[in-house]
Amino acid sequence: MPHVDIHVEILQLLVSPVHRLAGRPADGMPELPREELVTTAEVRAGLGIVGDRYFNHPAHRNASITLMATERIPRQGPHEADLLRTRRNVLLRGIDIDAYIGATVFLDCGTGPVELAVRTAARPCAWMNTTLGPGAQRALRGGGGVRCRPLTDGILTVGPAVFGVREPGPT
Repeated sequence: MPHVDIHVEILQLLVSPVHRLAGRPADGMPELPREELVTTAEVRAGLGIVGDRYFNHPAHRNASITLMATERIPRQGPHEADLLRTRRNVLLRGIDIDAYIGATVFLDCGTGPVELAVRTAARPCAWMNTTLGPGAQRALRGGGGVRCRPLTDGILTVGPAVFGVREPGPT
């Protein structure tokens, strides 16, 4: 992994107060309110995104923010592929975020860097076949995004950002 800053774009931010993909996918598509797509998200160190379902939940403190690369989303279904359907928090263009598991990275939208410990893969669930289209769960294996622990407070905004690596992960 290079130790250079990379210009990326934050395409979408999702802040959802509730976990919408509950129950069985066979029960049909749940309501996915567009109001959960926001232009700005406040990140708190060790807690997550203010207002999000995983904010300050002990079971999710090491994985309270999820990031995904738009380049990895399969475009096979009848619906627009976006964060409403993948339920990740940050949709990025221009970086293969899945390659940074174990690293400490940052995103800077112009107001200072938000540092994130990239902890684990965000494994796709069976709901992806309902929300994105048949075969999406399999297509997202190894590319379903990452789960992160926020290390610093800060603001993420939709638009251009700088991505960098503070500490590389294991090689």
